[in-house]
Amino acid sequence: MLIIKFVKTNNNNKKTMKKLILSALTLSVLMFSCNNDDDTVAASPELKLNLTGLENLGTNYKYEGWLIVGGNPVSTGTFTVDNNGVLSKTSFAVNASTLASATKFVLSIEPAVDPSPAPSETKYLVGDFSGNTATVSAGIIGDYSAATGKYFLGTPTNGNMNPSAGVWFLDASSGSPAAGLNLPVLQAGWKYEGWVVSNGAPLSTGRFLNPNGSDDAAPFSGSMMAPPFPGEDFLVNAPAGLMFPGNLTGATLVISIEPEPDNSPMPFALKPLSAMVANPAVTGQTLPMTRSLTSFPTGTVTR
Repeated sequence: MLIIKFVKTNNNNKKTMKKLILSALTLSVLMFSCNNDDDTVAASPELKLNLTGLENLGTNYKYEGWLIVGGNPVSTGTFTVDNNGVLSKTSFAVNASTLASATKFVLSIEPAVDPSPAPSETKYLVGDFSGNTATVSAGIIGDYSAATGKYFLGTPTNGNMNPSAGVWFLDASSGSPAAGLNLPVLQAGWKYEGWVVSNGAPLSTGRFLNPNGSDDAAPFSGSMMAPPFPGEDFLVNAPAGLMFPGNLTGATLVISIEPEPDNSPMPFALKPLSAMVANPAVTGQTLPMTRSLTSFPTGTVTR
């Protein structure tokens, strides 16, 4: 005979079963959540820029960052800078292995439409990584800690008939003209340029590589031979809104470092030497320029 025995379940057993079922469901949800977390892709490693002193390059050029890995450059991406010096982008996703292996960071100036995958010759900022940070500077361009300058007001290209209308970056203190600028030799991709800034209007005195020779332009000078040093007489071909012969009284004189090629009619951010012409102007004497590196950009790059 088959005997079936019914067991009565009390309320306490029912409550215990419910708790076990709820615990199992909770564990399943947690396990499912953990599995979903495992499937989530981790955020890409980033290179972050904290740079000050960069200027707007206009529409034809852009900045590009590079990591140096095993001696080879790897692009981290491009960005622009507005008129307030604000970068369009400060964080760049970079391959983790590349980022970890990089020994140096370089910032270059590139054409907006760039046919080359390699860095241009116009390398601007550089810094070696120490741990996860690289402090960058314009040291790749040159060491300006000992740069000096002298200038002389006169107009040799018209027989010195308007001495306050011309400036030459030379030293005439010995009685014979000599080089007035002590500047480091520039790397490829850069040139020096002299400027006169009067009433907010900058006028170029010409671009040059060698301070011991002439610059590459003389659009405003007279017909007589100029000394073989950078400078300009402002005598003819006055731009619109100006009258020549000029008068440099109260003007600011500047030696800048310009990218090459350069699409801007304004002085670039790098201005290692400057001078304020007296009022009234002192002519026929060799006068000093002041060294200042405050215009040079600086910053850090972190990984």
